[in-house]
Amino acid sequence: MTRGSEANPARTEPPPFVRLASHPLRWQVLCELVKSDRTVTELMLLLDEPQSLVSYHLRLLRDGGLVTTRRSSADGRDSYYAIDLLACRQALQGAGGALHPMLRLAPVGSECSRGRSSGRRRVLFLCTGNSARSQIAEALIERMSDGTIRAASAGSAPKSLHPNAVRVLGKRGIDISANRTKHFDEFRAERFDAVITLCDRVREVCPEFPARPQLVHWSIPDPALEGTTDRASYPAFERTARELETRIGFRLPLFDRTAIERRSTHGQR
Repeated sequence: MTRGSEANPARTEPPPFVRLASHPLRWQVLCELVKSDRTVTELMLLLDEPQSLVSYHLRLLRDGGLVTTRRSSADGRDSYYAIDLLACRQALQGAGGALHPMLRLAPVGSECSRGRSSGRRRVLFLCTGNSARSQIAEALIERMSDGTIRAASAGSAPKSLHPNAVRVLGKRGIDISANRTKHFDEFRAERFDAVITLCDRVREVCPEFPARPQLVHWSIPDPALEGTTDRASYPAFERTARELETRIGFRLPLFDRTAIERRSTHGQR
């Protein structure tokens, strides 16, 4: 082997995830989207960067499959951006393996992804009718957290519990057929660790709650609006349940970290 070949080995490009996420601004965008779905305007304010720059980096993250977007149901002129955590996990696993086979990250098992909370947390899910999305989320988080999360759900304009919400949870061995729908005014005086809005419209009218809970938004379409019959809309309910299972699974480990950060912040005051 010549000295020249030693000095100039064949170059290997970093994996796409490394190239995308290593940019400081794109990394900050991803960190913000882990906390909550955001609009471009919100990201501009959080990052203190102009709209053209934020939009440019969002487009690169979308093209790279790390971020998704949905048109707002509250204001059709706006869109919500969300991080695709499943795609990020897969990309991270591949990036480690590209450097060395022993660095390929193994998927986290369900027993590890559940929150091992040091204290029982309280979470409130909100949507407009409290008939589907928030009811499904309430039931799923209590099941997936092994009871370490105490959940509630409500809406800004409650409707009857949707039969497909009952069916999709029944498939998972959860019975909510006796649940009632509730207005969020019932919970205005209660304390929560997190309030998660699942509907763009209810986010616009979300009331304030005591103790300044963490406010999170997940922009999830109303499955009841798909199809002209309950049978026709059922696949949308299944998609909604799967998306909520994914989001909740990734959110559970954050509850203790958020509680520690809040205690640390209060201790510094």
